[in-house]
Amino acid sequence: MKLRPWVLVLLVMLAAGLLRLRLLDLPLERDEGEYAYAGQVMLQGIPPYRLACNMKLPGTYAAYAALMAVFGQSIAAIHLGLLLVNCAAILLVYLLGKRLFGTASGLAACAAYALLSIGSGVLGTAAHATHFVVVPALAGVLLLTRPADSWRPSTLWWSGLLFGVAFVMKQQGILFGVFGALYAAARLWRERRGWAAKLGAFSAGAAAPFAATCLMLWLAGVFPKFWFWTFTYAREYASEASLGDGFWSFAVSFLPILKQNAPLWLLAGVGLFAIWRRHENRRRATFVTAFLCFSFLAVCPGLFFRQHYFVLLLPAVALLAGAAIRRRAMCWVFVAALLLSIGLQREFLFGLDPIQACRQLYGPNPFPEAIRVADYIRAHSEKDARIAVLGSEPEIYFYAHRHSATSYIYMYGLMEAQPYALTMQDEMIGELEKTAPQYVVRVSGHASWLEHPQSPALVFDWWHAYGPQHYRLVGVADIISAERTEYRWAAAAEAYRPQSSYFLAVYQRSEAVTPASNANLR
Repeated sequence: MKLRPWVLVLLVMLAAGLLRLRLLDLPLERDEGEYAYAGQVMLQGIPPYRLACNMKLPGTYAAYAALMAVFGQSIAAIHLGLLLVNCAAILLVYLLGKRLFGTASGLAACAAYALLSIGSGVLGTAAHATHFVVVPALAGVLLLTRPADSWRPSTLWWSGLLFGVAFVMKQQGILFGVFGALYAAARLWRERRGWAAKLGAFSAGAAAPFAATCLMLWLAGVFPKFWFWTFTYAREYASEASLGDGFWSFAVSFLPILKQNAPLWLLAGVGLFAIWRRHENRRRATFVTAFLCFSFLAVCPGLFFRQHYFVLLLPAVALLAGAAIRRRAMCWVFVAALLLSIGLQREFLFGLDPIQACRQLYGPNPFPEAIRVADYIRAHSEKDARIAVLGSEPEIYFYAHRHSATSYIYMYGLMEAQPYALTMQDEMIGELEKTAPQYVVRVSGHASWLEHPQSPALVFDWWHAYGPQHYRLVGVADIISAERTEYRWAAAAEAYRPQSSYFLAVYQRSEAVTPASNANLR
């Protein structure tokens, strides 16, 4: 009988794994491309923030590097790594649910999390940093649910360390650390002796991962860039959205997520009501409700409410759905809710191939086309060639196995209404002119730039003057529709005129180029 729950947990993991295996070759999107490229160059001994800069902390870069060292540098390898990370989260949700509410609740919670975390509404098939935040955060929370009389300084140090790892995976992870610190302090304040040492151990553990990260980046000589991107610029980025923008963004992102798994979200509401209804559950109710609140706060920084941010909220929602399972009849209600939620997203889970799923998730974004473009560059350049992407498609660097000619792998920061935008554009232009990349990929389409009327136009003006003088067009990938992309290479590319506003143009370095050769793509 003791083995039966573990068999069910393994079956949940197996079912989740089989669903993910279908879409293992789903083309990488932008964030995945960034993590993969940064991880790739880390495996070559190059530190983060030297060839690729962005506002994210480097924990997920290191996680990608570790996964690719084991499974290889491919799309399938990255998504296989995500599968294993997701299974670890499923296991931790089960253990946490079991400790809080019993075995049946733990089983229900892990099944709910498995389905919630693969949903297209949260872009669950992409290996976003949020998945890598969830695992250490849950492990840290699990240690704190042990009886307080068994808390030793080493226990709290390990818990703090896990919360610290969650933070270096992505900045939002700090909210889980704040939750852990407040909960630990609330449990320890009644102790007359030893509480200061225990709380100090927790704080030291929580600070250790970030301190080690800073030290390693300082020794690597990239600490100033790291600090600028992850704190100075990130602070400006996080202050761009107004409260009204935040409400609109929340509604746009959350309503499809709620609709997709409405039965499970409703059951989570029932679970929240149920745990507060029983007086003997008040301590656990307080714990889970606080965890839910801090999980939601982790979704909120910047008020952007990106779809994948909601992955941070899903463990708490799954635990509450599990908490509703207090009687045998509720088990059948849960099974019905789970099956209904599966039915609501059956097309995505069972019917689409990787390319179709990519189009449904990301529309005309050039994620499948990036593979073909990178293959061309890889086949027509030496291993030490430098390339550049004028657009926000860092996955091209990863696929091509070529180093970037500029540390600006996204164009978003250059277009934003923030005080560093023009300086960033000028610095990127200087890097490109100095490095003289062999190939330049120019991405057309608003999603890869997010420019607005107030965006500085320096980089556009520079390319229209500089590009025709030094580069010739050798490739076009024109995204006509979800089912059709036209590719042209070499001489056929120069004569081709794109039929859509979403296309990639590939240019090769050549000092003897007439300005007319680029006329069709202006």
